[in-house]
Amino acid sequence: MKEIAKRVFNTEIESLKYVADSIDDEFSRVVEAILNTSGKLIVIGIGKSGIIGKKIAATLASTGTPSFFLHPGEAFHGDLGMVGSNDMVILISYSGETDEVLKLIPFLVWNKNSIIAITGNPNSTVAKNSHYHLNICIKQEACPLALAPTSSTTAALVMGDALAVALMESRNFQQEDFARFHPGGSLGRKLLTTVKDLMRTDNLPFINESSSFTEILLRMSEGRLGMVIVGTAEKVDGIITDGDLRRALLRNPDISQLTALNMMTANPVFMEEKEFINQAESLMMEKKITTVLVGSATERKISGIYQIYNQ
Repeated sequence: MKEIAKRVFNTEIESLKYVADSIDDEFSRVVEAILNTSGKLIVIGIGKSGIIGKKIAATLASTGTPSFFLHPGEAFHGDLGMVGSNDMVILISYSGETDEVLKLIPFLVWNKNSIIAITGNPNSTVAKNSHYHLNICIKQEACPLALAPTSSTTAALVMGDALAVALMESRNFQQEDFARFHPGGSLGRKLLTTVKDLMRTDNLPFINESSSFTEILLRMSEGRLGMVIVGTAEKVDGIITDGDLRRALLRNPDISQLTALNMMTANPVFMEEKEFINQAESLMMEKKITTVLVGSATERKISGIYQIYNQ
């Protein structure tokens, strides 16, 4: 079974390399045409190509290209009303002879839509009746009977991904843009949510420089943050984490000699309230810390605490 799996992977990888080598200037012309269109990009296909088409449309829509999938059967029975004259249409059919797809071409021509064909046959009916053609001709299906679409559907999927990425880079599409289309996902949360939105402000564990080891331990337990702040909200002198406590004990097991002053980190990391969560977490990973003070580093004032593992 492992050998079968490896054979399938290798067959599809070789097919993708074959398709990649055949990419020419037509791909650039397609990208340019999509960038210049004032309408939407509509993806059409049926069967396995339809499933791939849904994914391509979803990827395009989430990366800055207004797009949706249209089932050819539904289109032929009224949904062509969704197609505006300024829209571009991608027709996916590996053979280029899929009857349900061919039936739509007369309408698309009448409606003056630009048509992009994704097929494995440049001489097919779909390809010849399109304004642009992206060739996904493969060397071999992974299916041992050469019947089930395998390498061919993978090639169509990757061609769609190539279009989406080319369009993203042409538009300088950034993380913030992606997040706007994914406000409910984790990325959207990180890119659209500020530190102020998630910081903790209540019951912050403050202590003074002369606090003993025992006092620090008790306040740390009460605060439930794994750390204490040395000073006040108006003047932070430093912080002590549970790691600082352990290291202090290793250096000096006599806790009677340990105070906040000789255990604290005097220059903790600050972030401003307006910073986004992704910026905070990038900084925390870079510094290898789990806590940042939210406030002003220059004035040493804080308004809250943000911890990466509490989110």
